Amino acid sequence: MCGIVGYIGPRQAQDVLISGLSKLEYRGYDSAGIAVHDGAQIEVKKKAGKLENLSTLLEGQPMGGSLGIGHTRWATHGLPNDTNAHPHATEDGRIVIIHNGIIENYLPLKEGLMSRGHEFKSETDSEVLAHLIEEAYAGNLEEAVRAALSQVRGAYGIVVTHVDHREIVAARTVSPLVMGVGEGEMFLASDVPALLAYTRNMVFLHDGDMVVLNDDGFRVMDLAGNPQERPVEHIEWDAEAAEKGGYDTYMLKEIYEQPQALTNTLIGRLHDETGEVNLDIDLDPGSFKRISIIACGTAYYAGLVGEYLIEQLARIPVEVDVASEYRYRDPLVSENTLAIVVSQSGETIDTLEALREAKKFGAKTLGVINAKGSSMTRELDDTLYIHAGPEIGVASTKAYTSMVSAFLMLALWLGRARGTLSEEQGAELLKAARELPRLVEEALAPERVARIKEVAEKYAMARDYLFLGRGVNSPTAYEGALKLKEISYIHAEAYAAGEMKHGPIALIDEKLPVAVIATESRLLEKTISNVQEVRARAGKVILFLSDGDTENARHGDDVIYVPRAHEMVSPVVNAVAMQLLAYFTATALGKDVDKPRNLAKSVTVE
Repeated sequence: MCGIVGYIGPRQAQDVLISGLSKLEYRGYDSAGIAVHDGAQIEVKKKAGKLENLSTLLEGQPMGGSLGIGHTRWATHGLPNDTNAHPHATEDGRIVIIHNGIIENYLPLKEGLMSRGHEFKSETDSEVLAHLIEEAYAGNLEEAVRAALSQVRGAYGIVVTHVDHREIVAARTVSPLVMGVGEGEMFLASDVPALLAYTRNMVFLHDGDMVVLNDDGFRVMDLAGNPQERPVEHIEWDAEAAEKGGYDTYMLKEIYEQPQALTNTLIGRLHDETGEVNLDIDLDPGSFKRISIIACGTAYYAGLVGEYLIEQLARIPVEVDVASEYRYRDPLVSENTLAIVVSQSGETIDTLEALREAKKFGAKTLGVINAKGSSMTRELDDTLYIHAGPEIGVASTKAYTSMVSAFLMLALWLGRARGTLSEEQGAELLKAARELPRLVEEALAPERVARIKEVAEKYAMARDYLFLGRGVNSPTAYEGALKLKEISYIHAEAYAAGEMKHGPIALIDEKLPVAVIATESRLLEKTISNVQEVRARAGKVILFLSDGDTENARHGDDVIYVPRAHEMVSPVVNAVAMQLLAYFTATALGKDVDKPRNLAKSVTVE
């Protein structure tokens, strides 16, 4: 998961590295460190904890030099302490490396190195790389890195520098790396936002790429040394788009960015006059007999909404899989299967490996992805970009609602192409989709936000929460529970409301808040019956109702109204209320919503 930054050019490297790492701390904040080459030696400074600890250390001991590498860590091997923090150096300090990923065979490699006299300082798998490079080094750093990597098995984004060379050598397999191309300077990072303050010209490295950066520019080759052509792409985001923009937190900013994000997802793709959707997808919609949606976490819940939408509108059997389990259950896949992978970053390792498993058995593949140039986009048959823009908060908000909107468009596209959705029905749903940015903006009206804040603070001291929903909004309940768990650390569970009486009803007492999504739908009456079951056992009902539903308001201890929306698009609108409930609960408890404990934004280790 970790964040990587590298720089070579005329600037003070320390400033570039700290600036870049501050944009990547969402990838890990167990420790941080930098190494700076001043022309004579490489100095390393690192500190456990958040980046501010390293910044405080550097205030009194600045590092001079215009070449450097930096790292912010999410711990896998070894405790999050100063010693295990990156960068790692060889005993003589001449070779310094940073690494993102996991070296699966590090133990036998380490044992072999120790038997040959190498001494290790840390408990990390990453330090093995420094020693392998040292052992292979004979004057050419590029060759030494290549020789070292030929011995390792696993995932890596690795960046290396040597005291005798004014260059940075980097390579990647699975773990992402992107280069920034400046005027007489070169940058390297795990993600685009780290570099936007300096350049918007980026080169996305592919799996198996190695790159050498120096004052003259860069060279890309594969791990066998064969030159590779990688285009320079201009990124439209500006640096401010990755900043808080006046909000207290990234998460709150991104909640409020959802009307624009949804506009970006939908724009240019909806054609009212024909009731059709143009997704610029070359796949043949008539060739699929079944669809597998594969994802993790929040993206998985977006996929569950997609299951409802696709089956109802396109009449194709759909199953949704947790990516981490997919390839281990020996899935039934054929050339008539469409595998849809869902990921904000396009780098989620479990999802990436599931994608490869599906391809191995002949499935056609489609990605619902936010990040352009990511690993998944280079292996997919086709990609449906959600265009949500950079999402920095660890708990996904605008990416989730954009993913759900993308699934709505995909279901419409499939339904119209397969003849299961009439032009009239398509036009009705297109109109509902077009309303989404306005409806979400309305959901963020000050009086609505204030009401949710009031309810959140009322129940902030609860030890447990239950979320209930039905039909297309049962995944919204799952997502609401996940958001609350992620950022408030309150235990929360979610169920399809009809399942409550099959076990979870035993949990209900007068101390348990039960959040129920009861917006307008064909199952509303049944949902209200489930609410009655909760109230009969003294549970505290937080009822989410569509505007104007005064009749059902009497069934809730607390009522939160959301804008009335077509049932098929309501999961997007209702998700905003779930996000705000979780957000204000967490802030009432004094939690760091942007950097929840134990979590990282992009999960690139299995």
